[in-house]
Amino acid sequence: MSTITSAGATTATQTSRSRWWALAALAASTLVVGLDTTVLSVALPTLATDLNASTSQLQWFIDSYTLVLAALLLPAGLLGDRFGRKRLLLGALVAFGAASAWCAYARSAEELIAARGVLALGAAFIMTLPVAVLPVIFTPRERPRAIMVWTTAMFASFPLGPIVGGVLLNNFWWGSVFLLNVPVVALAVVAVATLLPESASPGRRRLDVAGLVLSVAGLVALTYGVIAAGEDGWGDGAAQLTMAVGALLLAAFVGWQLRLSAHGGQPLIDLSLFRSPGFTWGTASGIMATFAMFGLLFTGPQYFQAVLGYDALGTGLRQLPMIGGLIVGAQVGGRLTPRTGAKSTVGIGFAVMAAALFLGATTDVTDGFALAATWMAAFGLGLGFALPTAMDAALGAVPRDRTGMGSSMIMSMRMVAGAIGVAVLGTVVNSAYRARLDVSGLPDEAADVVRNSASAGAAVAGQLGSEPLLVSVQAAFVHGMDVMLATCGGIALVGVVLGVAFLPQRSAHGADAAPEQGESEHDVVAV
Repeated sequence: MSTITSAGATTATQTSRSRWWALAALAASTLVVGLDTTVLSVALPTLATDLNASTSQLQWFIDSYTLVLAALLLPAGLLGDRFGRKRLLLGALVAFGAASAWCAYARSAEELIAARGVLALGAAFIMTLPVAVLPVIFTPRERPRAIMVWTTAMFASFPLGPIVGGVLLNNFWWGSVFLLNVPVVALAVVAVATLLPESASPGRRRLDVAGLVLSVAGLVALTYGVIAAGEDGWGDGAAQLTMAVGALLLAAFVGWQLRLSAHGGQPLIDLSLFRSPGFTWGTASGIMATFAMFGLLFTGPQYFQAVLGYDALGTGLRQLPMIGGLIVGAQVGGRLTPRTGAKSTVGIGFAVMAAALFLGATTDVTDGFALAATWMAAFGLGLGFALPTAMDAALGAVPRDRTGMGSSMIMSMRMVAGAIGVAVLGTVVNSAYRARLDVSGLPDEAADVVRNSASAGAAVAGQLGSEPLLVSVQAAFVHGMDVMLATCGGIALVGVVLGVAFLPQRSAHGADAAPEQGESEHDVVAV
């Protein structure tokens, strides 16, 4: 193996074909992480029975993963820049595969919670480092297409998770939904080891331990507070206190980073990146798209199951129109951007998303799948225009020796935005749902269960054989969904305004200024 610092040199072994095969390995890794997240939701009822898990433990199956992921996304990119992105990605894949096997054979709820935490440790690097690698191995002209492939793999996991989970749970034991990861991870390890070049920053930056501690503690506290608020209500004192502590820790983290920068130190993140309109508004656009998308992913499965009556497999299949729209949008948007610029493509994408969401907000309880398929496909189309283009604008402003840092900042902010999105939009749905719900005549205990969720309400109505209760539950949930979709439509309109007003028409310098063969004068690439 030889290591070169490129100054217009060409990496001989990194041919055009091998770059795309390497991207396929990165996309497969990302797909596995996404599948693991979505397939768990299908397995929760089975886990509740087989592991005798309480409601609190079922929540911690998800929350333990979310908290570790939120804590490690930011340092993952910096560590990749320092120690080598390929090396750490391989280690993360091995950890993810081992933790998947541990999850599959966990013998108690507590053991599964611990295994999910280790799983998130590997996932943090798998979600961050591929984004950091793309500007290194692809030219500026190829990069938007590469981001589209990676983004599509990430979003394809949302409908595929319930589909795969439904098939596995219908034929095998619950551990199979985790064991599925192992062979895919093994193939990804081989592909990454043989096809991906090593890349890292040339200088060994000192590790900002204080910044690392402040960022991890702040992200964990803020994310935990948001999760607690989503479960216990935004008026819950403990949730408010935890969010306030998280915000203060993150404010202290920013202050510490500014102090280090002012005194010639080596901060954990480079806040000067926010001076670039491409990075700032590309990241902001990605956050708003993520916020709106998580609202749809939160309500869509519930609508298909509680209102239209589909099972987990049918629910997954009926989310495919969104993925189809995403693929088409990304392809068309990728061809459009070189002609019209990022500003126009992102603006068009958010406008289409807004129109789709407002159409979805007209849903009535008597409407069938045709309307949902139409507006979900349109939403996917707009998302395909906006999200890959916004991410490319942000990454295009990051120098290649700091792509790990830049990608981790983008992913961390999107992760927190996703958690906040689910909590805030979940509150919007639940408030509107409960306001329209008619539980008169029900015992207090049954009424409380019905108020918890539409799925629980439909189950109670089935047990009682009460058609009026079922109609009330379904109508109330559709009303809540409509209010939430209208809220997301408003967010998309804000995305139109901010994207058109502030995004640069063309990509910023950063990676685009690097040599055409995909290597930077500042990045070290091993081949």
